[in-house]
Amino acid sequence: MGRMGRMAESRTQSNPVALRQTWSNLASGNRAIATSPLKNPGGSVILHGMEHEHLDDQLVCRIDDARKTVEPCSIVIFGASGDLTSRKLIPALYHLFKEKQMPAECRVIGFARREKTDDSWRAELREALNQFSRTKPVDDAVWTEFAKHLYYCQGEFSDDAAYQKLEAQLSSFGGGLRHNLLFYLATSPSQFGEVVDKLHAVGLIHKGGGEGWQRIVVEKPFGHDLASATQLNADLTRNVSEQQVFRIDHYLGKETVQNILMFRFSNSIFERLWNRDSVDHVQITVSENLGVGQRGGYYEEAGALRDMVQNHLQQVMSLVAMEPPVSLEAEPIRDEKVKLLKSIRPLTQEMVAKQVVRGQYFAGMVDGKLCPGYRQEPKVKSDSNVETYVAMKLFIDNWRWSGVPFYLRTGKYLPLSASEVRVQFKQTPNVLFAALCGTKLDQNALTLRLQPNEGISLRFNGKVPGISTGVRPVRMSFSYDTEFGAYTPEAYERLLLEAMAGDATLFIRRDEVETAWALVDSIRKGWEGKPLSNREFYSAGTWGPVASDDLLAQRGHVWRDPQPSK
Repeated sequence: MGRMGRMAESRTQSNPVALRQTWSNLASGNRAIATSPLKNPGGSVILHGMEHEHLDDQLVCRIDDARKTVEPCSIVIFGASGDLTSRKLIPALYHLFKEKQMPAECRVIGFARREKTDDSWRAELREALNQFSRTKPVDDAVWTEFAKHLYYCQGEFSDDAAYQKLEAQLSSFGGGLRHNLLFYLATSPSQFGEVVDKLHAVGLIHKGGGEGWQRIVVEKPFGHDLASATQLNADLTRNVSEQQVFRIDHYLGKETVQNILMFRFSNSIFERLWNRDSVDHVQITVSENLGVGQRGGYYEEAGALRDMVQNHLQQVMSLVAMEPPVSLEAEPIRDEKVKLLKSIRPLTQEMVAKQVVRGQYFAGMVDGKLCPGYRQEPKVKSDSNVETYVAMKLFIDNWRWSGVPFYLRTGKYLPLSASEVRVQFKQTPNVLFAALCGTKLDQNALTLRLQPNEGISLRFNGKVPGISTGVRPVRMSFSYDTEFGAYTPEAYERLLLEAMAGDATLFIRRDEVETAWALVDSIRKGWEGKPLSNREFYSAGTWGPVASDDLLAQRGHVWRDPQPSK
């Protein structure tokens, strides 16, 4: 019971009519809690000043009110001519500016090799914003003001003179705009080390900060295996400290992914169930109803394991299963995520064969349209064994989760695009209803729907109305859209704001990257030299290969597929 609810109860306990009315309104979620102030027999006003107000609204706790103020700063985007800048970064910065989240004094400098003027770059970005802005039409007045903060610096990443030109441009701004610097490396990972070294050489970045602050933001992939990730981290931290490096996984910027921590650690009712005593198993699904398309060349190098499991799926798993951090500061949260990843039972080559399934789609129907097989996609080898689907069974060897299997899966050309976590609780004891219904009495389950139709649902059994006694599963659901409205900021908006503020909570630490790669490397080693079997191919438009069903059948489990949004 909330604080406001307790207040209402204590002041109406001697007034049965008022008590019934107040709790009737609470139970129904009535937005007009009382049409007139309630009074107890002594005449004192109850819920004074709360006429037509939400009790829920009175209980909103603004945790980030104490967030550090974003200071005047300059943002330098390396690779400014690339797709990421026009599709994600500039639209995100525009919306932050529109919502007055950006500091009053700020500059955004695009650094790329193509020759452009400030005005021509602004014109390109304005055209892209018409297409990629999450709010349309673009507000001309806001854009005009925002565009005044945009500048361009032409140069090659390897050219020392270009960095000296950049330094002169930043120095001309003066003050915090010169010394508070956020460098966004929207480049190939092979260029990360070179860019940071040259920034250091011209005095734009210093290990530990120096005057003002300097931070580096880098995009995934963070290497392609453990060895390359370790080397990449060494290159990045040669001239900056780990605290200055912000590794982006845009998945962590999603509202619903952030809500996993909120759901787990701000509610007491599920904590006592969140362990091996009550949970039978956990399923994490990230599915896509699109194929590889024009990314065949990239996918031949990456595959689903590197593209999705190493980052997105392990990130979600760590948030779902981690222990409570000692505080909401960045490092305690990241400490617990790393502890969780290090608790995953290592996979030997023999275990990989039993606990990991790969798959590859062949031609099939998706949304009523015939789609080509992976081997027929552009830039894909005709005999490729690259996986477009991965399913695995992992165990976490700690006190909370000992013996509980975590099933993770992801794939291309599945029936729909969805991301969800399903916590499947143990069966009820085989007495009473369970004894009569057998396997028809469904297990309780809690589903965290990350996308689309974002929300949370609890599945339990209820009586079917009627003279006869029947039992069937029902759902108690919470929808983000219904409760809060359709507005959801883009992940990059939150991530860029946090990087400017210096909050690393939603970014990935060095040891977290390397721990995640260790698991992926062990799986790839188990696959070496082994071609795909017939049971590992699946038709486009289905939920994956037969071998993935076999994986769950080992323990009498079945996949619970995400359902289309209604």
